Amino acid sequence: MSQVHFYRFYLQFKHLRKVFQHRFTLAPSANFPVSLYGEGTNLKPQNTPQGLTSTSSECITKSSDLQCDPIIQRYGGKKQGLTSYTLTLEEQKKNGYPIEGSPRSKGYISTECDQQRTDSSPLFGLDCEMCLTAKGNEVTRVSLVDAQGQCLLNELVKPESRVVNYCTRFSGVTKKMLLPVKTRLSDIQTRLKKMLPHDAVLVGHSLNFDLQALEMIHPSVIDTSLLYARNEGRKFKLKFLAKAVLGKEIQCEQKLGHDPTEDARAALELAQFFIEQGPTKVAELNLEMLLTAEKLAEVSQNKAALQPQGCGFQEQLNEPPPLSKPCFLDCLQVTGQKPLLLGRQGLDSSGLCQSNLSTSNKQILQRALEDVPLSKFSIIQFSLGPEYLASHIHAGLYEKVRSKLTDMLTIYAGPFEENFCMKSVKKEFGRCGPIQSLTVVTETFQPYVCIQYEVLEAAQLAVESLNGAEVAGSCIKVQRPVTAAMLDCNVLIKELELDVENEGVIYVAGLKNSLTETDLQEEFSQLKDLETLFLPKDLQSGKHRNCCFLKFQKTQSAVDALEAINGWTMKGRELRSRNALAPGHLWRWIWQMNHSNGKQGKHIFYEKMEQLSDSEQDLRKKMKKLDHHIKKLYRSLQNNTLCIVLFPGVNSTHGAQSGLGLMGIKDEGRSAC
Repeated sequence: MSQVHFYRFYLQFKHLRKVFQHRFTLAPSANFPVSLYGEGTNLKPQNTPQGLTSTSSECITKSSDLQCDPIIQRYGGKKQGLTSYTLTLEEQKKNGYPIEGSPRSKGYISTECDQQRTDSSPLFGLDCEMCLTAKGNEVTRVSLVDAQGQCLLNELVKPESRVVNYCTRFSGVTKKMLLPVKTRLSDIQTRLKKMLPHDAVLVGHSLNFDLQALEMIHPSVIDTSLLYARNEGRKFKLKFLAKAVLGKEIQCEQKLGHDPTEDARAALELAQFFIEQGPTKVAELNLEMLLTAEKLAEVSQNKAALQPQGCGFQEQLNEPPPLSKPCFLDCLQVTGQKPLLLGRQGLDSSGLCQSNLSTSNKQILQRALEDVPLSKFSIIQFSLGPEYLASHIHAGLYEKVRSKLTDMLTIYAGPFEENFCMKSVKKEFGRCGPIQSLTVVTETFQPYVCIQYEVLEAAQLAVESLNGAEVAGSCIKVQRPVTAAMLDCNVLIKELELDVENEGVIYVAGLKNSLTETDLQEEFSQLKDLETLFLPKDLQSGKHRNCCFLKFQKTQSAVDALEAINGWTMKGRELRSRNALAPGHLWRWIWQMNHSNGKQGKHIFYEKMEQLSDSEQDLRKKMKKLDHHIKKLYRSLQNNTLCIVLFPGVNSTHGAQSGLGLMGIKDEGRSAC
C-alpha cells in the first residue's frame, strides 16, 4: 500500500486520521521488508577512483529514491555553477549571518567585496578558533586558504577582553601561546580586506559564527553545513563530512584542539566536490546511512569494551569491525532487544525476530492482542491479497486521487456579462488564495470562469464567501465541478476539518506577497496562544504566497482568532480566513501534484455516472476492516507506547508511488476517538 491508498480511502480510515498526529512521506522501495529489516549482509568500505570513502553499490540510493533526498529537493539533480550554491540574503538572515544595515551588525567591518560574483569567482576557505571572554566569543586564531588549498593566513589573535575560558580542548589555543601575541582583531580585519578580491566567495562550515567573531560582513558565502542539506534543520559535522566525502581524517583526538587551516581546507574541498560532482552524485553517497552505520559501529565498540577481556571476536581478529549496512533490527539488537514480528510472510531470515506466521489479518490481530503486551518492541504486518498488487490497480487509484484533488481545487463562477472585466474577477477570487490557473468557459450561453487554486482552503473559501456575491457587475454562483466522484465532497471537506493534524490550525488569505514571516509574526502577535506561523512559497521562484497558516496551542484560541481575523485589514487589504483543510502532509503532496509535468484534469459540469469497479468496492471494505484492526490493537496498548503505521509505497518497473508514515503516542484521550 502507498499514500495513494490513504487519501483514496480517506473516509474509511476514520481511526488513523483522528488519532495519529504526525505524518511523513516514505521513499518507495522495491522490497520494503528488506529496506526495513536489512539484508543480513556486512558491507566493507571501499575506495572510489577519486579516493573518496563510499560503500558498495548495494548501499547507494536508487535514482527513484533520490527525489526525497533533501539535497535533491533543495538544488535539483543537475550540476550547477558555484553561484547556485551561495547563500541568498534571506538565507543569510535566517542563519544568523552579519548583514549590512542590521542592528546586530552595528560596528562590523565590511570586506568591501561586491556581489558581482560569477561561476568563475575565486573560492577561499575560512575558519576561526574562538575563546570565551567577558565580552562573549572572541577570535584567537584565523586561517584562510585559497582554491588550491595553499595557506594564505594562519595567525594567532589576542582578544580585547579578559579571557574566561580558552576552550583549549577545541581551539588548541592556550594562555601561554597568546602571551607574546601582539596581533589584534583590527589587524586581521585589515589584512583580510586587502587579501580578498572584489568577487571573492568565502567557504566555511557554519561560517556565520566565524564572521560574527571576526565582526566582518561579506556578501558571497557558501556554508557547507547548509550545502550538504539534511531534513528538519539538522547539520552534518565537518569531521564526518571530511571522512565520508573526502576520505580524510580531521580533528583527530590525538591532537590538542582543532587545526583551523585543516578545517578551512576541508570545508573548501567539500564545496569544490559538491560543485564539480553535482547534487545527484552527492545524494548517491547516502550520507544519512553512512552516519547511522558509523553510530552503530560506535555503539557496538562501546558494548564490546564492556565485555570481559578476550571475549570480543573482533579483538581476536585484531581489526576494527566492518562497516555494515544499517539495519533496523541491528539497531534493536545493539540495545539488547529482540522484537516480535507478526505477519503472513516469512519476512525475517536473520533470526533477530521472534517470528510468528499467520494465515489472515484477523488471525494476526488476535495474536497481536495476546503477544504485543508481552513484547517491548513489536512489528505487525497486515497484508492485502496478491490480486491487489497489480500495477494497473495502483495507477488507477493514483489517477482517481489526482483527479478528485484537482476537482476539489477547482471552482466555476458565473454567469458574467459578455464583456466582463477579467482583471476584477482575478482580483476578487485571488483574495481567497493563490491561483494556479484561470480560464474562461465559452461553451455556455453566458461566459463562466474556471479557477483552479493551489490550496484546498482557497477553493472552499471562494465557494463560501463569493457564492451569490456581486463580482464584475454580475451576481454569480460559485460551485465545484459536478461529477460522480464529487458527490461526497461536502462530507470529505467536513472530515478534513476534523483531521487531527488540523487541530488549532487556521488559514488566512489576502496577504500582500511582499510580507515576510517576521512581518506577519509582528502583525499577529496580539493573537493569544499563537504557536507557529507557516508562510508558503513557490519553491521554483522563491516568492511568498498571499496566504499563511496559523497554528495555536489551544483549539479555542484558534476559534477566537478566526472570529477576530475575518474583516481585519492588513496593509490596506481585507483578510479572509477559515479552518485549515489540508493537513501538512497532504498540502505538500498537492503542491507537488500542481507542479508536476502530468496532465491537468479536465473539468465539466456533468459526466456519466460510473460505478466503482468490483475490486475497488472490495478495497473499500478491506480498508475499513484494516482501520478497525488497527483501532482494536491501538486501544489494547499501554499508555505512552510509541506507535507507527507504515504504508510502504510501491516501486516497480511500472512506476513509483511514495509511501506514508503515521506516528503517535498512545494516550487515553486519543484512544477514545
